[in-house]
Amino acid sequence: MSSEISTHIWLPEPKLAFHPDRQSDQDIHPLRGLLRFGPHSSGLVPDPIRVATIAPAGESRHLYGFMKELNSVVKATERAEYLPEWPGFHSVFGLHMRGAGAGCHIELDTEFEAEFHASSTPHIVLADRLIRKIQALEAHRDKFDVLFIYIPQRWTPGYTGSHGEDFDLHDHLKAATAARRLPVQFVREDKALAYPHRASVMWRIGLALYAKAGGVPWKLAETDAETAYIGISYAVRPPDSGRSRFVTCCSQVFDAEGSGLEFVAYDAHEVEVQRENPFLSRTEMFRVMTRSVDLYRRRHAGRSPRRVMVHKTTEFKQDEIDGCMEALHLCEAVDLVQIVEDVGWRGIRIDLDKETKKGKPASFPVSRGTLIGLGSREALLWTHGDVRGISDRGAYFQGARSTPRPLRLVRHAGHGSWDEAALAILALTKMNWNNDALYDPLPVTIGYSKVLARVVKRMSGLGSAPYQFRFFM
Repeated sequence: MSSEISTHIWLPEPKLAFHPDRQSDQDIHPLRGLLRFGPHSSGLVPDPIRVATIAPAGESRHLYGFMKELNSVVKATERAEYLPEWPGFHSVFGLHMRGAGAGCHIELDTEFEAEFHASSTPHIVLADRLIRKIQALEAHRDKFDVLFIYIPQRWTPGYTGSHGEDFDLHDHLKAATAARRLPVQFVREDKALAYPHRASVMWRIGLALYAKAGGVPWKLAETDAETAYIGISYAVRPPDSGRSRFVTCCSQVFDAEGSGLEFVAYDAHEVEVQRENPFLSRTEMFRVMTRSVDLYRRRHAGRSPRRVMVHKTTEFKQDEIDGCMEALHLCEAVDLVQIVEDVGWRGIRIDLDKETKKGKPASFPVSRGTLIGLGSREALLWTHGDVRGISDRGAYFQGARSTPRPLRLVRHAGHGSWDEAALAILALTKMNWNNDALYDPLPVTIGYSKVLARVVKRMSGLGSAPYQFRFFM
């Protein structure tokens, strides 16, 4: 028996599109593309973006100063090979950002601080007070587009609950505001204000602000127009939540360009838990896939996708496979792919020495986009690694440390080579509009599902209408 593995192939870095019609407005670098061409939804987002604020008593000035900085030019002082200068919000996105009008800027009462620090449950006091202020802003919802909330470092005791308590301030507030269809940006003193490399902060917050206001910074340039991507995640509520349904299932639907950032969520009844991982019955999987395809049809004039790729981090049990196939029987092709992040595989790059004609370790790691088949049903895909065309030096390794490990892809349904499925996963690693990096290690179908799972399980009423992801960013 041979110990050799398959010959690897290399998938090129996916391009991003910055205009709906002009094919020339493309770049592999998201920030460089924005500076060259502007955002994909240019002219479609109302100008200006109006920002409401909530801050501690007497501290709104911190948010006003931060918004002023967003409108200023800031030199890049880190990641010199990748990060460009921040030229100001208007220069990047082609529209203005300013504070909202009267009634849209609220401060907490002066008694709050004493009550917060004296309480044995400061997280409850803080969350309750902030939600009350958010409710007060609802009366002025037509006057603002995005809400900034300033979180000073002295509120750290209120970020999480007591030991063993399933509470997270960020996720708790996101659940409350998402239910109100209200996009929120937290501005933390210890991160957004204290981080010394200001251009990085401006790019991250600027991108998030534009996307939360309904903008589309970029889309994928090279995709099959009749393919849909679906990511499935499961959220398990704590046993003492007092709710009869303990598992929430959410399914995200992305169109062929990766831009349909919407998802459906519901409480699942027929669930089997194995090794702390929930698996759906055939009926439950049929329900969630049917709703996902219905959402796709609403976005595409009633047309069903020709091909569907479904991603999740756990294996597809036979009942889940049968439920998917029943719901997607009108599709020509269905790929059910498990994406495993924690793997033991590593790879190093060997270059040919021109003098000795022998292999020697390269100065840079394995190229991003490297794909190695492990058999008919498994493959390794490096979504992290060396990228050409980003740096003037010719090679760019994001993070510049450690040996990148691949994702293990396991196909539970589908046929053909791995090329299309792997290229789609590689492209979807570039669709996180809440980050200024070149890519994420995981595709958004999986990365977003982790965010959704944390927040959705804290929402009391899920409803049947689809949610836009911008309310959960």
